[in-house]
Amino acid sequence: MGDELTTVEDNISITSIEPNDDPRIIITMSATQVDDDDQILDAGDHHDHGHVIDDDAVSASAPPMESSSPEGTSTSTTSPSVSRKPLLLSIVPTNNINRAAATPKSHTPNFFTPLGSPIRRAIQLTKFDPRSQDHDAWLPITESRNGNAYYAAFHSLCSGIGIPALVLPVSFTILGWTWGVISLTLAFIWQLYTLWLLVKLHESTKTGMRYSRYLQLFSATFGDKMAKIFAVFPIYYLSGGTCCALIIVGGSSMKLFYEIVCGHDCTSKPLTAVEWYLVFTCAAVLLSQLPNLNSIAGVSLVGAITAIGYCTIMWLVAVTEGRLDGVSYDPIRENTNTAMVFSVLNALGIISFAFKGHNLTLEIQATMPSSEKKPSHVPMWRGVMVAYLVIAMCLFPLAIGGYWAYGHKIPPNGGMMTAIYEYHGRDTSQWVLGLTSLFIVMNAVSSFQIFGMPMFDDMESKYIKRMRKPCPWWIRSISRAMFGYGCFFIAVAIPFLGSFAGLIGGISIPITFAYPCFLWLKVKKPKKYSFMWFLNWGLGLLGTVLSIILIAAGIYVVIDTGIQVSFFKPQ
Repeated sequence: MGDELTTVEDNISITSIEPNDDPRIIITMSATQVDDDDQILDAGDHHDHGHVIDDDAVSASAPPMESSSPEGTSTSTTSPSVSRKPLLLSIVPTNNINRAAATPKSHTPNFFTPLGSPIRRAIQLTKFDPRSQDHDAWLPITESRNGNAYYAAFHSLCSGIGIPALVLPVSFTILGWTWGVISLTLAFIWQLYTLWLLVKLHESTKTGMRYSRYLQLFSATFGDKMAKIFAVFPIYYLSGGTCCALIIVGGSSMKLFYEIVCGHDCTSKPLTAVEWYLVFTCAAVLLSQLPNLNSIAGVSLVGAITAIGYCTIMWLVAVTEGRLDGVSYDPIRENTNTAMVFSVLNALGIISFAFKGHNLTLEIQATMPSSEKKPSHVPMWRGVMVAYLVIAMCLFPLAIGGYWAYGHKIPPNGGMMTAIYEYHGRDTSQWVLGLTSLFIVMNAVSSFQIFGMPMFDDMESKYIKRMRKPCPWWIRSISRAMFGYGCFFIAVAIPFLGSFAGLIGGISIPITFAYPCFLWLKVKKPKKYSFMWFLNWGLGLLGTVLSIILIAAGIYVVIDTGIQVSFFKPQ
């Protein structure tokens, strides 16, 4: 340092280098008096009394600070994801700096979090284009980062338990007791491990990046081309396709609930299936106006409670009513070996699809604050562990109790939900049956919100990228209504989507069981031939092979057994 020292109140000017040039910010300081409106240091964040700076000009290496707002000025630190402390810059003396150049107030880009060492951040973060994430504060997934472990548990429970779990006993009719329980246990452990991988991959200590969306992590790891080929369709299919299925399930359950409440002597004219679908869709669209993922935490709590409720009621009714007469537990045998192999694979597809929600893991974790001392993966994993403990307490009794009660007589379409009303509709309290239907409706309308959130986020991101300003409330409302009624149209046009449970399970397998392993290998780069290297390669390849085989098996079973096709004729 020189002999002459000045304080931070001295004149400061900043020259921002273009992105194509050397990514550095040139900071010059002198003892010349400046106007108040030329001061670029925040009083809240940059008051540093007692610190002294060399009178000579200095330059500091840092990532490009090019976060543009719609007005063309620098984006202020308004995103909940931002670190309120700028990057710690290594200061190197330099000469012949243009002291006259100055830019408006500049802040650290709001999509960085204080992870990793300052020097590593300054070097590594220059690899990323800030334009790709500088609008996170305007998007529904990352608009609010006030989440916690409780919110994570609510969202994970609501997205992790669903109607596909009610078909689990059907897989046992093909696999039998032993292989059914073994397959279900291994699948649960496997998906819990890949869930842990995703939680750990959400934030990088090397780059300081937070990957707030599954597709974003996949694109950053393998490139946009690979993401479009292998990730875009299954991720959006799991969101949009699930919303269509929820309309079918929710509308049908509404119709059933009305019939139970009204009774056999009801004289009022009932609504048609299409009209019930429309009633459900209107309720879902109305609830979808909640702005962001954090704002639906209460909705997810309701969805989680109701999911636990109807799962528990179903297996309790099945067990307390006892086994049906003539129940057999012998696995169903097909006429040919080929048919038998495809039936087994279809059963594995049903089990795999019962574990869903991995496509929402990074999005849920993105709602939490994160810092170097308190990374988001700690509360996220705490919430996930509680959620999946509850999920296990629902799925295992449902599968085992349902198979014990009905054996090979369980209906292949609808599973437990159909069996309860078919076998116990008369000897079970109508109050219990009505409550079960109501729980299914409430869970479906709640799940619609969290599975639709990635679609809402994607639609609004297109507007924001084009207009470079937040999405107005009326455009947000219209776009979400269009999505909801678009799903309604598909549900009415193709009401037999539930017959493709095995096929859908095969399509979704890579998202849950394979891709997280490959992402871990690419990002973390475990030592070659180490345990983690073998484990992730083995699980990733196995998941990929199973996906291909299960897709083929699902198609074969649909063709062989047939489905009741009824376009625009929901039952």
